[in-house]
Amino acid sequence: MSFEKENTLPYVNIKLTGGPEAPTQAQKAELIAGVTELLARILGKNPATTVVVIDEVEMDNWGIDGEPVTARRSRAEKRIP
Repeated sequence: MSFEKENTLPYVNIKLTGGPEAPTQAQKAELIAGVTELLARILGKNPATTVVVIDEVEMDNWGIDGEPVTARRSRAEKRIP
């Protein structure tokens, strides 16, 4: 089965830290609308078939440079006078 270009379904997955820094419902809606519009404008994708998923990842499950984000931020907060 072959698909023509206009039949492809764009799928965008946005991953953000959750918890106290999680985006609001309004911010999520704006991200979804903005990404959909961007794909339509830049790549000519059909908004009706564009899928945008936002995953909120708890900071304990997000690591940078070999350590959880919560540990990095805790250390950074202790250095702020």
